[in-house]
Amino acid sequence: MWTHFEPVHAVTYFHPRARAAYEAVGLRGYWRGYFAGRAAPLGPVGAPSVVAAFFSFAPAMVARALPSVWRLATPEEALRARLTGAVQALAEFTYELPESHLVEAADLLEEAAGRVEPAGRVLGAVNAALPRGEYPLARMWQAAATLREHRGDGHVAALVGTGLAPVEVVAWRCRVDQSREFHQSARGWTDEEWAAAEERLVEQGWLTADRAPTEHGTATFRAVEKATDRAALGPWRALGAERTARLRELLEPIATRCRTIIPPKAPIGLPAQRGNATDAPNPAR
Repeated sequence: MWTHFEPVHAVTYFHPRARAAYEAVGLRGYWRGYFAGRAAPLGPVGAPSVVAAFFSFAPAMVARALPSVWRLATPEEALRARLTGAVQALAEFTYELPESHLVEAADLLEEAAGRVEPAGRVLGAVNAALPRGEYPLARMWQAAATLREHRGDGHVAALVGTGLAPVEVVAWRCRVDQSREFHQSARGWTDEEWAAAEERLVEQGWLTADRAPTEHGTATFRAVEKATDRAALGPWRALGAERTARLRELLEPIATRCRTIIPPKAPIGLPAQRGNATDAPNPAR
């Protein structure tokens, strides 16, 4: 289910209409919009709260954006901009689908999001507490955002349990299947911080001396992924197998199109999509 609701949420990070909506309220530059939009449900917080909740960003990078972005736009303005941009993006990807398809998808996704467990899930809880959207695409996107952040909170908890620092987690993953060139700059870690993290990963048995992933590291990270999935199961148990399967069917054409704007190197971690955009099913069917 994550591979189906994550792309719906991710339009807020990658679609030109989403960025334009942030710029319209004074949040010019990608990272101002990103930090203001994603942090806005928390209120006008400073860098420490976001460093804790977002986990993988270097504190210095977060501090360049927060709390200064709140002088450009209030959290309320950032929330309106993020929803406006996301809905406009989704409208572009769903215009061929009948209204009944969108309403049913929004209803089921919203019901699942309404069953998230808020305890210990800071970003999931504050997104779940936002007012309900007025139209199907707004409801669909907000529900996807709630489920995404709820799952992410559980993932962070599992990562904390490994004892690794955020830079160590990112550096290790870049020795497995991600790009250091992209992820180091996208998360704001310096060369010195990165090199020290890799040294610690060797000392802790996550990397070999020549910087290859060890069996211990691979097994531990696999356990993290399983723990993440377990922590995210609540909404789907509540929705039930039959309606969860129906929601997956409804989201399939939407997620497929949303994925076309997610850069291959984006640090979201979605598995490679089978086929390509030209193989996508016709949503009008």
